[in-house]
Order: sequence, then C-alpha cells, then structure tokens
Amino acid sequence: MKLVVQIPCLNEAETLPLVLATIPKHIKGIDEIIVLIINDGSSDDTVGVAKSLGVKHFVHHPQKQGLGRSFHDGVLKALELGADIVVNTDGDNQYPQERIGDLVQPIVNGSADIVVADRQTRTIEHFSPFKKLLQRFGSSVVNIAAGTDVPDAPSGFRAYSKESLIQINTITRFSYTMETIIQAGNKGLAISSVPVTTNPKLRESRLFKSNWEHVRKSAMTIIRAYVMYKPYIVFGSLGLLSFLLALVPFARYIIVSIEDGTTRGHIQSLIVGSLFMTAAFLCLVLNIIADLIRINRILIEDNLEQTKRIRFSK
Repeated sequence: MKLVVQIPCLNEAETLPLVLATIPKHIKGIDEIIVLIINDGSSDDTVGVAKSLGVKHFVHHPQKQGLGRSFHDGVLKALELGADIVVNTDGDNQYPQERIGDLVQPIVNGSADIVVADRQTRTIEHFSPFKKLLQRFGSSVVNIAAGTDVPDAPSGFRAYSKESLIQINTITRFSYTMETIIQAGNKGLAISSVPVTTNPKLRESRLFKSNWEHVRKSAMTIIRAYVMYKPYIVFGSLGLLSFLLALVPFARYIIVSIEDGTTRGHIQSLIVGSLFMTAAFLCLVLNIIADLIRINRILIEDNLEQTKRIRFSK
C-alpha cells in the first residue's frame, strides 16, 4: 500500500523541519511513504526548506487559496501519485506525526474509511475554556448533521482511504474538516477516531482571526453541507413551523369573531396568518426545488465518482 502524507503550508519554513523529521519512515502494512507539500502562496522559503530536506512532490498556489482548496488540490495530486491512503497534517507541527502509523492502521485493517485524530481538547493547555466549549459544541453539531460519533470533528490530523476520497467532494474553501465528515456520514463511510496528544503551540492560527470568525465560517459550512444532503428536513421543518404559526392568528380571528358576533374587524389577525401561510407555501416550494437539486447533485456525484475511478485506477 502507498501512503501519501500531505502538508498544507503557508510560510512554514521555521516549523516544517520539525514536521518532516517526525514523519515515520516505516509503517506496518505500508510499502511506500511519500511526502507532499501544498504550498499555499508562501512568501518565505518553505519550498526551499522542503526540497533541502528531501521532499520531491509539491502542489503550488501562486496566491493563498485557503485550507479547503489546499486539501482539495492535495488530494487530487496524492491520488495521481497512486495513494491508497492519504494522511493530512499541518505545517505548524501542531500534530504528533509519529502517530501516523496508529492513524492509518484502521484503514490498513479494513475497519475504517476515515480516521480522525482526537486531540482530547479538554486537556490542551493553550485552549481557553471558551474555545474548548466551542470545539465540543461544534463536534456535537457536526455529529447530528452527519449521524456520526466523532469526538473531535474540527481536527485536521486524519487519514483517508482512497475509496473515501473518490466518494467525497469538498466545496468550501475555508476548512474541509467538518464538511468531509458530514459528507462521509451521509454516504455511509466508516469513521473512527484515535486519541492523540498535540505538540506545544508554536504560533497563532492563520485559519481565522478570532473565535467568532471561526464560529461564523464553521456554521456556514455545516449549514450548507446539511442543506445539501437533507433539504427536506430544513425546509420541511420551516414550512411546518410557519403553518402552525399561521393557525394561531386564524384561530384568534375565528374565536373573536364568534364572541363579537361579527366578522368585521380584527383584520390584522388575517394579515398575520396569511403572511405565515405564504411563508409555509414558499418553504414547500423551496423544499421541492431543493430536493430536485439534491437528486441532480447525487447523479452528478455518481458520474464524478466514476470519472475519478477511471482517472485514478492503477
């Protein structure tokens, strides 16, 4: 089996040597290990450092494209290199690369399609209590959307089988971590976790400027992915809620009219009820349209999956 360890990098000349030094040279069940650097518009000597340390395979972005795009392009390159398993780690040496062997074993043994490293965020000293809470909450939301049980969904230290990468298609350019879990869960891929201990923090995250930015972008990613796969739940729930809310002012109008003995007046109840009923109808229409788009997307993904199988077949 061939393993490709891909490392998205943005100005990681200082920390990259630490990462490369801790990548195992031999792993049980793996015949060949290849290191792939995704240079996301680095302005320092990241590429030069990597070449001096023996790295031969690169993906170059002239300008910064983001972590999601770096993962996407790295995966395509890894599959072109004949990867059976792809491990993603970071260039800031946050993750313990020496645990890559443990990370890939469930895939080697055929018991998992994707393995996500559980950073055990409650034990990370440099994480504030608020950030730890956000990490747990984010994982819970992703697991609900995906129907999975991944303890650390935002973790970027993970391994993918070739089969999972053929089936998954990332869209977001912010971060691939949550989107891939939602897709994998809805496609019935097997996901497992391996507990790890992270390395000491060497620099601030470049993925987002604040926790609130992270929350906002992550929420948009989760909502988009969830609507893609289960639009009938989203629009169906909104439509049902609007319909029930419409019944309240209509019922009030009928009750008050009976009590007053006239249908005159209280027109505002009819207006409010009509607005909610219109919203319910629009949700129904959106539900039908979104479901048709979902079906069309499934057909397109099936075609893309077959194209990938042909393109990356050995």
